[in-house]
Amino acid sequence: MRLRLSHILINCVLPVLLLSHGKALAQSAQAVPIASKSGSAKPAPVVTKLQALIEEALEQNPEIRVMRRGFDMMRARIPQAKALPEPMLNVGYMGNVVPIPPFDIQKGDPSSGRVFGFTQEIPFPGKLAIKGRMANVDAEAEWWNYEQTRLNVIAEVKDAYFDLFYIHKSIETVTKNKDLLGKFAKIAEASYTVVKGIQQDALKAQVEISRLTDQLITLEQRKDLAEARLNSLLFREPETPVEEPEEIRPREFTHSLSELIEAALTNYPALKAQRRRIDREQYNVQLAKKDFYPDFSVGLTYVNRPGMPEMYGAMVGVKIPLYFWQKQRPALAEATASAAAERERLESGCTLLFLKIKDRYLAATAAGRLARLYGTTIIPQSTLSLESAIAGYEAGKVNFLTLLDNLVTLRNYELSYYEQLSNIEKAIAALEPLVGVTLRL
Repeated sequence: MRLRLSHILINCVLPVLLLSHGKALAQSAQAVPIASKSGSAKPAPVVTKLQALIEEALEQNPEIRVMRRGFDMMRARIPQAKALPEPMLNVGYMGNVVPIPPFDIQKGDPSSGRVFGFTQEIPFPGKLAIKGRMANVDAEAEWWNYEQTRLNVIAEVKDAYFDLFYIHKSIETVTKNKDLLGKFAKIAEASYTVVKGIQQDALKAQVEISRLTDQLITLEQRKDLAEARLNSLLFREPETPVEEPEEIRPREFTHSLSELIEAALTNYPALKAQRRRIDREQYNVQLAKKDFYPDFSVGLTYVNRPGMPEMYGAMVGVKIPLYFWQKQRPALAEATASAAAERERLESGCTLLFLKIKDRYLAATAAGRLARLYGTTIIPQSTLSLESAIAGYEAGKVNFLTLLDNLVTLRNYELSYYEQLSNIEKAIAALEPLVGVTLRL
């Protein structure tokens, strides 16, 4: 009877095990990076599920739309900054204290009249041009803030997508594990009932099944949360169904740390925005120096005197910066300090940027090494160990708990393998908004 049960175990369970591990073994074989052959024909571009989600996010995400409106707002300020101050139109009267009717001429005095004037302020030459340049670099800075927001949203979509991939794979793996444990539990119960086997085997299998049921409940909760997070980035309803992510294939990450840092210095939108802010403060220093020079005003006057000939007048005014030690000089010191602060902020931002890049780079490379280790070594070895345990159980040399332990160990390694695959892509996705270029298509 013992031999018969062993044959049932081998005939029923082993084919299922081999089938369930076939896919993992195939992925493990692909975990070794393969260099692309030169001269090979390029396949036609295919829009993946992830690319479709990214395009939808770029169109619908409210944060991106807000930043775009912010750029439009700053761009509309450019012509305003370069425009002259509004002119002043004056209407006056010379005659009675209270003219009745309004602007009526004083009787008996031919010099009484109505006065019309026009005055235009003219800033010192160069001031309006500097203000226009300041508004222009402000708009450029806002544009790069908008680009940074786009890259950040893309990275968040990728992060949520790859997190959802890992959760789906975890649910799939745990479900397979639970089904196999159910088969083991039936065999253990049959062994205990027929040949008075060890009851602990059946109980241990049931406990493990209950533990996996608990794990599945947690994973389902995480899946719902990940889908809601992805829907929020796409500006969808939280309960909108999300299609299962596509399979992730291990790929080599060929960029070096120095290449990433060089790309970041050239392309990182936040650095470009900060450089534009530095330019703005430099223009502000120039404007503060211009404020030491006077502004002007010109005016024309027309006097209507019915009893005498009409009169015309012209006026030129100069605004004297008389209190420069209280206004212009402190303003120049303020602008100089602000420019220096922006330069210091750029240096601080570069230091923090390099730290972030190295952190993500190390995370990507470490996850890549772990994925290769799991795919090429640990999972195949664990599969062989499980097959050996099944053979030993058939021969009566291995007890049921050892067999169960081998199965659980293999499944845990499979979960770790999928987790590292997800971590690679998430780390690379986090690098992309920092270097300002797409590292993974």
